[in-house]
Amino acid sequence: MSLAILHCRAQYGTDAPPVTIEVFLSGGLPAFTIVGMAETAVRESKDRVRGALLSSGFEFPQQRITVSLGPAAMKKSGGRYDLAIALGILAAKKQFPKTALNTFEAYGELSLNGDLRAVPAILPAALSAHAAGRHVIVPKDNEAEAALACSNVIAASSLTEIVAHLAGREVIEATEKTTLPVADPTSNDLSDVRGQQHAKRALEIAAAGGHNLLLIGPPGTGKSMLARRLPGILPTMSDREALQTAAIDSVLGMPVAVNGWRQRPFRSPHHTASAAALVGGGSGPSPGEISRAHNGVLFLDELPEFNRRALEVLREPLETGCITISRAAGQAEYPARFQLIAAMNPCPCGYLGDRFADCRCSADRIAAYRRKISGPLLDRIDLHVEVLRPSTATLRESPAAAESSADVRRRVESAWHLQHQRSASCNARLDGNELDSACDADDGCWALLENAADRFNLSARAHQRVLRVARTIADLSGAQTIKPPHVAEALSLRCLDRQN
Repeated sequence: MSLAILHCRAQYGTDAPPVTIEVFLSGGLPAFTIVGMAETAVRESKDRVRGALLSSGFEFPQQRITVSLGPAAMKKSGGRYDLAIALGILAAKKQFPKTALNTFEAYGELSLNGDLRAVPAILPAALSAHAAGRHVIVPKDNEAEAALACSNVIAASSLTEIVAHLAGREVIEATEKTTLPVADPTSNDLSDVRGQQHAKRALEIAAAGGHNLLLIGPPGTGKSMLARRLPGILPTMSDREALQTAAIDSVLGMPVAVNGWRQRPFRSPHHTASAAALVGGGSGPSPGEISRAHNGVLFLDELPEFNRRALEVLREPLETGCITISRAAGQAEYPARFQLIAAMNPCPCGYLGDRFADCRCSADRIAAYRRKISGPLLDRIDLHVEVLRPSTATLRESPAAAESSADVRRRVESAWHLQHQRSASCNARLDGNELDSACDADDGCWALLENAADRFNLSARAHQRVLRVARTIADLSGAQTIKPPHVAEALSLRCLDRQN
């Protein structure tokens, strides 16, 4: 009889709970059993492991093999356990010292010829392994991803290479933890936008405080162009934030965006996207667009054209910064701290209020069009700004005369620094006592705000959002306290309140 114990990790959302793999060889008729709530792909690993061992020149034990994946109450899925099971059998057969695996966690799917195939969600596993003080053994195709989070990564193309390394015959040079250089900012520069000073100011305020923004205007006024330039004026992500965002792509089995490292993601799903595509779903369940936009921007163009149900599911993650997806097969929680930027026409034909075109829509059609966006969702958008058609003279302006994204980013970074010194978060996330403490205002500010709340019938949530925007405007100007002009500007950036 012989027992070998190895370490691995499961995948639940972006969490990687530890799994202990015990391989026990005993007497009796030859059999191969895997226990511990193993799903189909894990149970099928018996055949992959047997084929890989024989193809690699190892003798398959003619004994009773019992593989226990613990804890037994946690579901195990995928081919990520193949390599660990194979190494456990070889360690139990004394092909290499059992102690060689004490400080490692092994991941990888085996082909029948013994080659190692990449597996998804390596980055969350490597992050957790590093936190636990262990190193990882991974397929060659997962090497770069694992090295972002863990030191002394052992990467190989086949089972025989790993066994030779563990036995001390052919040592594989370990890959140290890598730090990627910060990618250059996006090529979409704010100076490309001619005119639209009011909308640019709103974009700067949104970036400085992490506020959600709705741009409303006729076709061709530059709404999408403005939205696509928001990531270029946002502060660069920290390494921690970049790893959090990259972990989402890792779960989806996608390569980490090395060329855009620490640049904030910009996701722009089509308006035909379903609720599951936006927030995540499937039998897995897998992350959606809001999680892929974590620490970045989610842009919804033609907002009223989205399915009403798809939009309503955004309400909770906009408040909490995460999404919990429950299915019969299991539950997963994914981060979803994104900044929502949306764009829409003022009416179905698009030309309401346009100086150069006539609107053909009736009042009922306009009202029905705007009712596609519910009040609770609109209440969660801090800024709604009109984007009017620029004059012909404005279009002739030189880009050199306009502020660049780098100029605006410097002011935004300064405002972010003030906010994080004060409350360790951006103004859009202030709540409760933090909001009361940060929004120090005089009697004139409160009188102006109360008058606007009564006149425009602002909800309690909208009242708080105006305060947060006013705090951001004060931060951009370097003011310690909120003044009436800051509140007045914040109110001016909510055009739909004045129209209701």
